[in-house]
Amino acid sequence: MPVLGLGTYEGADKGVALRSVRDALEVGYRLIDTAQYYGNEQYIGQALKDSGVAREEIFLTSKIWFNRFEACYEAVLESLRTLQVDYLDLILLHWPFGNTYKAYRDLERLLEEGKVRSIGVSNFHADRLIDIARYNKVVPAVNQIETNLLCQQRQCHEWMERLGVRHEGYAPFGQGLADDIYTDPCMQAIAEEHGKSTRQVALRFLIQQGVTVIPKSARRERMEQNIDVFDFQLTEEEMQRLAAFDRRVPLTCDPAEPGAAWSSDQWKG
Repeated sequence: MPVLGLGTYEGADKGVALRSVRDALEVGYRLIDTAQYYGNEQYIGQALKDSGVAREEIFLTSKIWFNRFEACYEAVLESLRTLQVDYLDLILLHWPFGNTYKAYRDLERLLEEGKVRSIGVSNFHADRLIDIARYNKVVPAVNQIETNLLCQQRQCHEWMERLGVRHEGYAPFGQGLADDIYTDPCMQAIAEEHGKSTRQVALRFLIQQGVTVIPKSARRERMEQNIDVFDFQLTEEEMQRLAAFDRRVPLTCDPAEPGAAWSSDQWKG
């Protein structure tokens, strides 16, 4: 799995989705992340089909919403049809709610049948991750959780390393809820030292810790900036300074407090 890809949350508009994926592939992205809940699988699939990039060169991820966990096997087959692909490189259980055990066994079956190349989870805290890893045949390949400078997920990261689970971070910029840190003098000083933007520094910080990142953008110029983070290295002292930004609290959706984080429409279905 590439260490940097394109997130497509809030990309349900057909034109935006088609253009975003086309631009991302042209810029050099090869990891595309989507989900049934995003409502854009059809457009993502069309964009991939029209791109001219060979399917085997693209790492395609989707996620199953928890209201489909009782029939997760069928839900994944539905995603395959909607995306117009024969297999998924990675399929995730989107949230740790509902019948996760039944759903994960369905993912294991799909893995055995070759319909998916790897399976994992999303938004699982360390305790739930340990449980699902220890009481199933296949350890999750990935746990996709909110990860950014203000919510660095250090404890969960340590457990993922112990369990052999890849840490994939969504909302690496905080989805607009952490914009003040990008004008922080400390961030600006580090960015100036390397001739980069503060957002590029934020991505580099996560990548150097072994976190795969999937920043979301519909703007080609921003995609180009986001992927241009492999020609510099943060020093240990800079890493420590950036680690001090951690507030240890998710900015977006916290599975431990779903009522406070989610709007009512997200529970529909």
